[in-house]
Formats: sequence, structure tokens, C-alpha cells
Amino acid sequence: MNCLTWLCVGTGDIVKKRAAAALANAEGGRLIGICGGRERAQAICDDHDADEVFDNLDEALAQTKANALYIGTPVYRHGDEALRAIAAGKHVLIEKPLGLTAADAARMADASDAASVTAGCAYYRRMFPRYAQLKKILAAGTLGRIVLVRLTYCSWFNPSADDTKSWRVKKSCSGGGPLADMGSHMLDILIGLLGLPQTVFAQCATLVQHYEVEDSSVIVMSYPDGAQAIATFGWNSKAWTHEFEIVGSEGKVKWVPADTGKVVITLGRDVQEIDSNNAQNVHQPLVADFNAAAMETRAPVCPLHEAAKTNVLIDAVYRSSMEGKIVRI
Repeated sequence: MNCLTWLCVGTGDIVKKRAAAALANAEGGRLIGICGGRERAQAICDDHDADEVFDNLDEALAQTKANALYIGTPVYRHGDEALRAIAAGKHVLIEKPLGLTAADAARMADASDAASVTAGCAYYRRMFPRYAQLKKILAAGTLGRIVLVRLTYCSWFNPSADDTKSWRVKKSCSGGGPLADMGSHMLDILIGLLGLPQTVFAQCATLVQHYEVEDSSVIVMSYPDGAQAIATFGWNSKAWTHEFEIVGSEGKVKWVPADTGKVVITLGRDVQEIDSNNAQNVHQPLVADFNAAAMETRAPVCPLHEAAKTNVLIDAVYRSSMEGKIVRI
């Protein structure tokens, strides 16, 4: 296999803004088709010189020449579409969060293992230079004993009923509010760096908006060695915030804003600020890694069983909030 040939399933914002271009341009692969509403699918194909256009997945799986599928549809569709693609022998890269629940995510992960296909989740922040840098810092023990991790994301999100993104505020479609949406990205970073927490205590509420999912979540997590993590995610303030910080006995690393700001490393009284820029299209390094993984028969940067850990943690958060008690993972 010289390269992957991609069929992208979905025509929403993430596909139009970044995913289709990444599939078309990342080293080791090329985009050959789109499956979705025919008019929108044709327009995306025209933008990227792709020639396969399908309006339903059954037809696509029967006729496509692609050997890999990108599942870029709303979360509630991930499980069914991924399982059908895997059963057809296709490699799959699936948008985040992987599933509506941990059980949903586990079914996809188990199916990909049984079929011996390359399968990953689009937690693209694992490909950020700052993430790789922090992995090295932690491995070297530079920060000493880790005592605290702080994760924060807050923005305003209140789509109208006819907005194409309104599925994100329907729990049956999205799995939850900001916790499942942006929170899943940040919890994946936490898991990638330190693993799953041991316990969770959380409160989720809808404080400002009038939709069924939460617009606020506050989470306190602990690790077996005593380290603590605090996460807050909200869609209830027009004062945007996005921060990540990890504190150890010898120093700390802070990302503010978490994705695009400088990396600030503090060791004692010494403070160093480092520019750490991402790729112009943040999906492209993720797709390039997946292309290489499939050709090299290795795991991609975030294989499905790893991505499923975030769903395990999200489930524990909702359970803790509902039951009003600490949940052990």
C-alpha cells in the first residue's frame, strides 16, 4: 500500500473547515470522495479534486475505491458508521468524542481490534508541539512530583433551533454539553500525560442557557499518588477562557491560551517563555500520522482504546454529578 485513499463521511463545519483539506493534503494519503448531503458533498469534492460523491453510507461502502474512512458526523452516528466501515475492512479515523458513552466507545475499539484495521480518534492536540514538549519534561522529572493539574475552557454557545450545530446541545446526539465537546479534548490531554484519574467528584448544571445539556461543569479528580486535577468547562460566559497548567514540586508549565499562547515554564524563580506554534491546519499532522501508522502497521497517535478512556472519564463525571458523590474509576 503506497498511500491511503480517503472517503470522508460528513459535510459539517469540521469537514469543510479543516478535515477535508487535511485528508487531501497530508503526506501519505489523498481524498477521493465525500459522503453526505449530495449538494454539500459535491461542493467539498470540487474544492479538493475528489470525484466520488455519495449520499448514503451503504452505497458508499459498496462502491468506493477508498481504503480508509474519516467519520466526521455528529457523535450519535459515530458508532454505527464506524462499525459498518470496520466490517467492510476499512481503516477508520473518527471525530471526537469517540462515542456517546464508554460502552459505545468500547464497541468500536473492540471491533477494530478484531478486524485488524488501523483505527484512531481525532484528538489532534496530541500532535501539538507543546504536548510533545510537555511529555518530555514529565518523563525527565523536571517538574518534580506532580501535585496539581488545572484545565479550564469557557465560552458562549447558544445555537438557535434551526442552527446546523444545534445537535451539540441535545444529549442524545452529542453525549453532553461543553464537557463532551471541548472538555473531551482537554481530558484527553490529561489522560495522555498522566493516565486516567482514580477518583472523580463533579457538579454539572445548566446555569444560564435553556437547553437540555449542561452549560457548566466543575470536576475534581485525584490520582493514586495523591496528585489532583481540577477542570472547569462552560458554555455560559461571553468572557472566553482556555487554559492548561501542570504544577510540580520543582516548577510548573502553563499554556495560556492553551492552544495558541506561549508555553511558560517556571522552575523556581526562573521563568522561560517559549513560542510553540501549531500547523496551520491542526488536523493535518493527525492525518499524516494516521497515514503513516496504516502503512507501517502501527497504532496511530490516539488509537480507539486510548480514546475510549476519555469516554470512561466523562461517564464518571456525569455519574458523580447525578449521584452527588465521589466516583472511583
